[in-house]
Parts: sequence; structure tokens; C-alpha cells
Amino acid sequence: MNMVSDYFGCLVFDQRQMKARLSPEVYQSLHNTIDQGTKLDSGVANAVATAMMEWAIEQGATHFTHWFQPLTGITAEKHDSFILPAADGGVIMDFSGKELIKGESDASSFPSGGLRATFEARGYTAWDPTSYAFIKGNTLCIPTAFCSYGGEALDAKTPLLRSMEALNRQAMRILKLFGNEDVKCVHTCTGPEQEYFLIPQELYKKRKDLVYTGRTLFGAKPPKGQEMDDHYYGVIKPRVAAFMQDLDAELWKLGVSAKTEHNEVAPCQHELAPVYTTTNIATDHNQLTMEIMQKVAAKHGLVCLLHEKPFACVNGSGKHNNWSISTDTGVNLLSPGETPYENAQFLLFLCAVLKAVDDYQDLLRISVASAGNDHRLGANEAPPAVVSVFLGDELQGILDAIENDTPYYGMKKKTMKLGVDVLPRFPQDTTDRNRTSPLAFTGNKFEFRMLGASNSIASANVMLNTAVAESLKIYADRLEGVEDFENALHQMIKKTIKDHKRIIFNGNGYDGAWIAEAEKRGLSNYPTTPDCLMHSLDEKNVQMLTAHRVLSYTELRSRCEIQLENYCKTVIIEANTMVDMARRQILPAVQGYTAELCGTLAAKKAVSKTAPCNYETGLIEKLSMLSDQIADRADALQQAVAGLNKAEGVEQEAYAIRDRVLAAMAQLRASADEAETVTAEKYWPFPTYGELLFSAE
Repeated sequence: MNMVSDYFGCLVFDQRQMKARLSPEVYQSLHNTIDQGTKLDSGVANAVATAMMEWAIEQGATHFTHWFQPLTGITAEKHDSFILPAADGGVIMDFSGKELIKGESDASSFPSGGLRATFEARGYTAWDPTSYAFIKGNTLCIPTAFCSYGGEALDAKTPLLRSMEALNRQAMRILKLFGNEDVKCVHTCTGPEQEYFLIPQELYKKRKDLVYTGRTLFGAKPPKGQEMDDHYYGVIKPRVAAFMQDLDAELWKLGVSAKTEHNEVAPCQHELAPVYTTTNIATDHNQLTMEIMQKVAAKHGLVCLLHEKPFACVNGSGKHNNWSISTDTGVNLLSPGETPYENAQFLLFLCAVLKAVDDYQDLLRISVASAGNDHRLGANEAPPAVVSVFLGDELQGILDAIENDTPYYGMKKKTMKLGVDVLPRFPQDTTDRNRTSPLAFTGNKFEFRMLGASNSIASANVMLNTAVAESLKIYADRLEGVEDFENALHQMIKKTIKDHKRIIFNGNGYDGAWIAEAEKRGLSNYPTTPDCLMHSLDEKNVQMLTAHRVLSYTELRSRCEIQLENYCKTVIIEANTMVDMARRQILPAVQGYTAELCGTLAAKKAVSKTAPCNYETGLIEKLSMLSDQIADRADALQQAVAGLNKAEGVEQEAYAIRDRVLAAMAQLRASADEAETVTAEKYWPFPTYGELLFSAE
């Protein structure tokens, strides 16, 4: 069997391939573009295109595609072959620098939020040389940005790259103030932990709700859920282990550093975590990971569910976005070092994050907003919709000392003694972890835990990057040219702590008292997608994002429109699916069982007119009541959806869905789930929660 090191990245045109196939001059020029953002020369592009095509053909590729990330939340690709007709009637294989750099795609059917009319079809894809090309099947995939004919960004990648440049510009200003002349660029690094569910394919196909919406819209709580905590970190079942083994192999071939895998809390829930890498590459890798997960699952007769809340009675799935800032010299700017109190540079970057999160907490909430994530945020497996920061005892003590101009004596690291001589002793961390915090500092990075499992990580990182860039810009503007740098720095850090300490919360985010406390502090609380989305157009948010050239007002407005449309479309599909399942599956099943009970009752009375029939009579009455209730509530839900036609605009439609449609859905589900608990198993028309949650052995 081949060693992983022998085939890792074998389907990626990475630095190893570039160095082997490009001239030293071309390689260095491309390397400068990748690492420092220098402009790409057309001659270099032609040389790279030729080498890339030759390598891809050697791997069996016959086509190429500009692989991009439109505002659908998934990826898109259009395949073109390498062939060109030859004069002798044959073909030659050709791929030019022009084809590498630029592609043209029909943009009319992708979400644009009003940026494009249906008849305006032209869109462009532009090569992102900072993200390696790779091969899927027989196709060379070239990561690209995607824009309209007018130059507006129609994708997730373009604003992400802009935000990374914005943070780089401002961080470099700060580093120069500290005398760091050897640093040429700063970038953010990300490691998204991906949660997901696996269920048998044969059961999935029997549930219209899973097929159409990715989550169960009906389902009574089974006798056992996750109460015993026996699935978390438990032994991985053979079928799932085989899936994970194949998934690792496929991801490793694509250069995705899949690192950690384990069972999560809910039955049939699991997690995969990669090694950290540059944020735009991590974004590409996460999109690939979700795609490959679903393909590999199908080969094992399984379905990978990436919805945030596929099952109502157990934990949902998130995607923890671990985020840090690093220099090209390998320095993590969020690493406190051995003496964080004396590390002024670290404290300044830490304060920049605190200020950014406090000033733009609404944008962070918006960046994770979706109909699916609304079911998860605030539940007992996810942070609340209120944004806050966890720092831990040591950093909290340092900030308190700075704010109050008092000495900080530090926390002594204790040695963990476990009471067994043969077990090793090791130093205790200076602070515990907080899994209830939306944004937790975890030693040398921040873990943004609010993202839903199906979210692209691009939007969250755009907002994090740009908000921190804004903080750093304010700091640089104040510090550049001051006579007493150390004093000015100290006073600015002190002021930041005083002004933004309300965003720090080290307690239990699941405690209901925290929501009341957050309100007293003046923190925003947007429980649902419609509550938060329009705040993206608040003046302060528009001003900040446009000033850093990350999103224009037009692009920002279009994204708001698209998110609202997606929210509405998602819930309407769910509502229509519920009505269909209730009328065509659930009601016939309940009525069928009722008819059987009526037959049993008649037979018992025929044998003995005095025989007690309390069981049958009571159950028939209950089922009849539930049948009528289900029918009435299905009608009410249909009417609620129909009433959306009266809404004036997508914003009003979203509020009507939040207030009326979701309530009607909840009522219909309550009746149907109760009916499930009293209907004979043989009549129930689709797999139950018990079957779905405990069948992937």
C-alpha cells in the first residue's frame, strides 16, 4: 500500500509541480504573485498554462474548467476540452495563458440580487493564482473569481481576496511601527471544523423532506437520542470508518490536509477537521470537502447531511472557523508568547479583534445567517445569536490590570497530577475552553463557532478580516508620527479595553441570564435571519466595507437581497413539502390504521356486545381528532404560503415567513408527530427518527 506522503497532493498543481516544470524565472515570478500579490505577467501566464496542461494530461485530464463559487453557497464549473482541430483532420491539445487567466460564463441564472437582468448573460471568471489548480475526474479545475460584465463581484471568493488584501495593508502599517522590516505580507489562516450526519441511502430516499430540503420536517422523538453521551468520541462503526478512510484518501490526493475525525454528540453525527492554511485556500478546500463527502458517502450506500438541523431532537451541525493572523516569516500575531503582558504587539492585535467584534457584531451575525442556522443558534449545541468574545482568566486578568493601571503578577502554571504514578505529569493550561462562546480565544487563534455546517466560510472571514483591518487602520492612523510611541500605544490599548470590554463574556452562553445581561450591555440580539440581514446596509457597515474596497454599496445590497431570497425560498420549499407529505403520506397512513381499528372494534362487538372496547374506541377518537387537525393545519400552512403573494418586496415576505409560515409549520408538525406515536409501525409511511439515527452501523 502506498504511503500517504507518496500520493498526498498528487492531483494538485502545487509548488512541487511548478518548481519541476517551470523555468526558475517563471517560477519565481509566479511565486512572487502568490506570496506578495505582485501583478501577473502575460508571458508567465502562457508558460504556466502550458506546464499545467501537460501535467493535467499526464494525469488523464481531457478537459479544463474555471472552478468558481457563485452566491449559491456551492461551486460551479463549465468544462471545455483541451482539443483544437488540426489541419490534417486530427486534433491537437492546447491551452493558452489567455484561457488560464480569463473565462466567460453565462451569469444570467446565478443569483445576483438585482445586479443582472435575466437577458444580461455575460460573466467573467478570473484565475486566482494564489489557490492551486487541481484535478477532479478527467477535468483540470482552475480556482477563479467570478464577476459580472460591469465588474461587480458575483461570487464568494472576490470579496474574500479583497478583505485579505485590506487586512494585509493595515497590518503591515502596524508591524512597521514595531520595527518589523523583514515582513513582506500578512495573511489570515483558517481551519474550519466540519460537522455532518451520515444516514443509510435507502432510508434517505424514502423521506421527501430529506430529499427536497436536507432536513426532517416531521419526526417524533425516539426512545433514545443523545442522552447517554455514548456516541461522542465513541468507537467509530465499521461502515463509517470505511467511509472516513476513503474520504481521507480522496481529500489527501487533492491536497486537503484532513487531520482529525471523530464521532460527534448526536447519533450518526461526525466531524472532520483540517490543518490550518491560508484563508482563501481553506475556503476552496472546505467547499471541496463538502462535495467529496457527499460523493464518497454515496459509494458506501450512505448520504452525508450537511444541513444545520437535520433532526429536531438532537444536536445540529456547525462549522467552527478557527482564525488567526500570520506573517510571511511564520509569526502568528495572535500568539501571546510566554509573557503576554509584556508582548505589546500581541496585545494590540488582540485589542483590534475585540474592537472589531464589538463594532461590527451585527456583520458577524449576518455572515452566518440562513434559514437552517436559525434552527441551531441558541440551542444547546450552538452559541446564542448574541455575539461575544471569550478570553479566559489569564487574558482577562491582563486586560483588567492594563485598564486599571495595576500590576499583573501572572498566573502560575500548575502541573496536572492525576494520582497515578505511571501517568505523565503535564502543565495545566492557564485557562479552560468555552464551547458556548460565539468567538473564543483558544491559545493563539479565535474560534468563530456560529457558522452553520452548510455555510461557505467565505462570508464570515470577509467580515472578520475587514472589521479587524478597520481597527488596525484606526490604530495606525493614531500611532504613526506620535513622539512617544510607547505611551501612545499604552493609552490606546487601555482605551480600547475600556470602550469594548462589554463584548467580553467568559461565562456560560447557554444560560438564559446571559441574554438579559447582554441586553443591558447594549449588545445586539438577532434571533432570526430577517432580524439581522437589513443591518448589513446600516451606514457604519456600508462605510467600513466600501472604504476598504471589499464590497461596494451595490454589491452589499445585492448580497442582502440574495440572502433574503434564499431564506424565503428555503422555507417555502419546506412548507410545500410538509403540505405534500401530510396530505399524501401521513393522512392516508393514519386513516388506514383508523380503518383497521374500526374493523377490530366491529369484530369484537360482533362476538360480544358487552365486551369492553375502551382501547379501540379511545384510540379511534384520538386518531380521528389528529386526522382532522393535520388536515386543517395543512390547509392553514398552504394558505399562509399563498398569503406571501401579498408581500411588497422580499423583506416584507421574509418577515411574514418568520411570523406566520414558520408558526404554521410548527403546528402541523406537532400534530403529525403526535400521530406518529399512536399509529401502528407498519402504517407509518417513512422511516422514523429511531431508524434514521441508529442505522448507519
